[in-house]
Amino acid sequence: MGRLLYDIGRLDEKTRRANERGSTNAGKSSFSWAWGLDGTLEERNRGITMDIALQIFSTPHRQITVLDAPGHKDFIPNMISGASQADCALLVVDAAVGEFESGFERGGQTREHLLLVRSLGVSQIIVAINKLDQVQWSQARYKEIVEVLKPFLVQSGFTPGKVKFVPVAAMEGVNLIARQGDESKELNQWYNGPTLVDLLDKLEPPARDITSPLRLPISNVYKGQGQGAAITGRLCAGVVQVGERLRVLPGDESAVVKSIDIDEETAPWAAAGSNVTIQLTGIDPVHVNIGSVLCPPTDLVPLATSFLARVIVFDIDVPITSGSSIELYHHSRDVPATAKKLVSTLDRATGHVIKANPRVLTKGTTAEIQISLRSTAVSGAPSNIRGVPLEPFAVNKDMGRILIRRGGETIAAGESFSLN
Repeated sequence: MGRLLYDIGRLDEKTRRANERGSTNAGKSSFSWAWGLDGTLEERNRGITMDIALQIFSTPHRQITVLDAPGHKDFIPNMISGASQADCALLVVDAAVGEFESGFERGGQTREHLLLVRSLGVSQIIVAINKLDQVQWSQARYKEIVEVLKPFLVQSGFTPGKVKFVPVAAMEGVNLIARQGDESKELNQWYNGPTLVDLLDKLEPPARDITSPLRLPISNVYKGQGQGAAITGRLCAGVVQVGERLRVLPGDESAVVKSIDIDEETAPWAAAGSNVTIQLTGIDPVHVNIGSVLCPPTDLVPLATSFLARVIVFDIDVPITSGSSIELYHHSRDVPATAKKLVSTLDRATGHVIKANPRVLTKGTTAEIQISLRSTAVSGAPSNIRGVPLEPFAVNKDMGRILIRRGGETIAAGESFSLN
């Protein structure tokens, strides 16, 4: 992504040279382009993306906000936070022999990433098959990877017409915005399709729910001195205006919108689908947290401590049993929970009940389950379970999607439909 930002003018030459020198001095010269988005010292020392980085650029017909999400398994919660704010996905896979296979084999991160983004509502995806220069621009290798990924993408819920593949060599800048020069000669012998930017320029913006009440899950918080805080997030629904008073849920606090920034520019208002930075005033920063939701005082988001959900169980070895401990993920919030009751297994196509009160849920099963939040209080201490800001999927799709993890693995995804 760093090379793409440079080629389209969003990364200047001075910064590029500084990143090149810094990465070389650190013994990580191959990471110089990654430093364009990996800005923290820890990310640069470890050579991996750890948090969400945001960049904005324009193509001839689109204004694109990039949320560069971590791919490493230790930072999947941050990846979930980024994917929950996305309309489309750009998946970059390594074409080097053995690298693609290790990422796609069972337990590999490529599989989990694809399941996660589709489960979080992303329906359009571009797959950039990178580092083809390391396999001598082999058309056979490109086709091999495409043929492996295609059926899995369809199985994961992507429509074939909304899946695009593109061969690239990002370090060399080949087929990002053009195919010119000696570096592109071998690719031009067998590929005459669109570049990566061509495909980005043809992405379809989804419909925006601007008539529903405001729903803004907080993805990051910047707390300064005194009252107030700056937050970032993506509007799931509605409109927000400067001067408006909002509730912060869960909790009893409210705040006033002092300013709104969209795409690095100040704006008087923002609508559903916008990634925004909002300065809040009139609230103690201790009450503003990642995972909280901003909403109008007159249209509060329900707070659920128990709810029914329809879920699809992923490729797991250990079945889900009634009473088992799980981690519930909803936007940028993750809370301990329990699969309190396995209500029924369902026919995925018709939704009809196959079996009531099943003993276990195995891989590939579609089911209705009751999920209850559980306390993290020490035994004997008073229990105070705060509800999760959640809405039925039928009311608000973005606010109704959930993910379920266990032991560092995503085991199911689904939709809430009845809140308690």
